[in-house]
Amino acid sequence: MTFPSLLFALVLALLCGVLFHVLRGGGAWSLFLYIGLSALGFALSQWIGNSFNWNLFVFGTVDIGSGVVGSAVALLLGEWLIRPERAR
Repeated sequence: MTFPSLLFALVLALLCGVLFHVLRGGGAWSLFLYIGLSALGFALSQWIGNSFNWNLFVFGTVDIGSGVVGSAVALLLGEWLIRPERAR
């Protein structure tokens, strides 16, 4: 992966994390957590997609489709793990 494609993938992952933070709300801690989870999910889905030769929406060397899906899965899983059960 070239440096420009790595930078493009990082920008997409950061965009997903910030968008999730805007939708879910929270403080600065949750923003950094969402950005980290998004980048981790994006990178893992890129690695898994390349390992099994799965392509969803490829732009250059970056598979945007699987990256966004992996980012969303990581964000939702992280949200589920850190949010306490709300009293009913």
